[in-house]
Amino acid sequence: MTSVGAVFPGQGSQYVGMGRELHAAYGEVRNIFEAAGDALGEDVARLCFEGPSEALDATVNTQVAIFTMSVAAFAVLARETGLNPVAMAGHSLGEYSALQAAGAMEFTDAVKLVRARATHQQEAVPAGVGAMAAVMGLDAETVERICRETAAEGFVVELANMNSPNQNVISGHHKAVETALEKLKEAGGRRSVILPVSIPSHCSLMKGAADRLKRDIETVGIGDCSVPVIPNCDPAQTHSADRTIDFLTRQLYEPVRWQETIERMTAAMGISTIVEIGPKQVLSGLIRRIKGDIRVLHVEDAASLAETAACLADRT
Repeated sequence: MTSVGAVFPGQGSQYVGMGRELHAAYGEVRNIFEAAGDALGEDVARLCFEGPSEALDATVNTQVAIFTMSVAAFAVLARETGLNPVAMAGHSLGEYSALQAAGAMEFTDAVKLVRARATHQQEAVPAGVGAMAAVMGLDAETVERICRETAAEGFVVELANMNSPNQNVISGHHKAVETALEKLKEAGGRRSVILPVSIPSHCSLMKGAADRLKRDIETVGIGDCSVPVIPNCDPAQTHSADRTIDFLTRQLYEPVRWQETIERMTAAMGISTIVEIGPKQVLSGLIRRIKGDIRVLHVEDAASLAETAACLADRT
């Protein structure tokens, strides 16, 4: 029997219209969107389905929208297929989707926490001061070394995401990120892209935001997970009621160790099929680069739900 894992995307996967088909077809999806709207006092469904993109792409809205859509898609998939993953994980924001899907937090608490997280991140660094960039063609050790060499007194540039063997992300002050990109190109980097995000996530510039977030998390009831959830900051561990506060606090300013996460799921946990649940297929592409022979499925609309359900029904 095939062992199945589930993963959830982070910020950057959003698009206007995401979740519309599932919302129209499934009552539990409508209920989840309604619960998000009631908790936050706004129409989350309209934000996802109608945008406009400028509103959806604002960090304080993006994270809530992706979280709500991902959790709703998982609810439908679990009911339609009886899926009980061997393990779950999420990329950055997606870690919250995984925790909620695993029952560690009540949905209302979780969506409020996601909004608080986004707000603290947005307020931590003035607009235009920070930046993030993806770097292709260099290993994480080389990227990290060049970031250390680039960082000057008063400026920050750090390795933020270890996504796959040849894709990493750096984060920090805009000027330092641009300088590091020049050095990374000289070191053999094939291509680099400044990411369209307004916050320099997963670097030390987020420590103030992490302190504020920790106080918020401490007010939320957190339980153990029904299935193992792997934390971004320490993929050798799993979440538990007594460790989740620490993991989520550290997540804001420590790197997302995604390659190690997938390697643990496949090598140590024996997972041979991974389902990406949420908008787009960003994580699916990374997973294939990390583990080329794994089966990757996804759920974001009616067609992908049907296809994934059929594949999971034939788990031999």
